[in-house]
Amino acid sequence: MATVVKLLTAEEFFLLPNPDDGSQQELVRGEVITMPPPGGMHGVCCLKAGRRIGNYVEERELGTVTSNDTGFITERGPDSVRGPDIAYWSKDRLPVVPVGYIEVPPNLLVEVLSPSNTSKQIRSKLKEYFAKGVRIVCVIAPEDRTLTIYRTPDEGRLLHETATATGEDVLPGFTCRVSDLLP
Repeated sequence: MATVVKLLTAEEFFLLPNPDDGSQQELVRGEVITMPPPGGMHGVCCLKAGRRIGNYVEERELGTVTSNDTGFITERGPDSVRGPDIAYWSKDRLPVVPVGYIEVPPNLLVEVLSPSNTSKQIRSKLKEYFAKGVRIVCVIAPEDRTLTIYRTPDEGRLLHETATATGEDVLPGFTCRVSDLLP
């Protein structure tokens, strides 16, 4: 006999207690997906990227930057809530930050690869992010010492640690050496 799984809405997922074991969770098409804590290298890259992007945005009063897997809703019916490592919303896109999950897609987001990430998982997230309306996705691969900038889910521009990344037209004037985002 098959077990019936009750699919959660984003609002129900928001009310769940945080896991006691330090793991992270996302809601994918109504089902809770649990991921192991990502580790030290991941944390260092997230902090460095968040600090650089956050300082740039705050100094110029451009909008909002979040970190620590702040949830935003990527799909409805069934619902998906993803938690990118770093996300930036312009003031135009997100004039007020809600208490709950954010419905509006970020202008730019950063994902830092963890040892448990697979290429299939990343491709799936890229498709979901762009379908929702994210304009740029940056994927940092700390072990490879690279950053890939995606404008579409199918094609990215690979930058090695000596290269300089820019905010392109989404975050004009922002520049950062890839090595400055790495441990």
